[in-house]
Amino acid sequence: MKPDAFKVNRKVVGIKQVSKAVERDEAVTVYVAADAEPRLVQGLLALVEKHNVSLDESATMQELGRACGIEVGASAVALLRDM
Repeated sequence: MKPDAFKVNRKVVGIKQVSKAVERDEAVTVYVAADAEPRLVQGLLALVEKHNVSLDESATMQELGRACGIEVGASAVALLRDM
């Protein structure tokens, strides 16, 4: 995970928003927290595989939240294509 990428790129945070971005082919890379509840992220992981989006599962929820500048943990984050 490259924390600087979260500051300069467009992104969405949260399982629902990340799933929508993947379905619209807007996501370049999806980050799923290593400590996220498996039953909550299983659908997102299937979407990521189906749409052949780059996946990183190395960060924790706290690390993802901090990288995005929010005070709570984040289960999933997607970096978006430049429009």
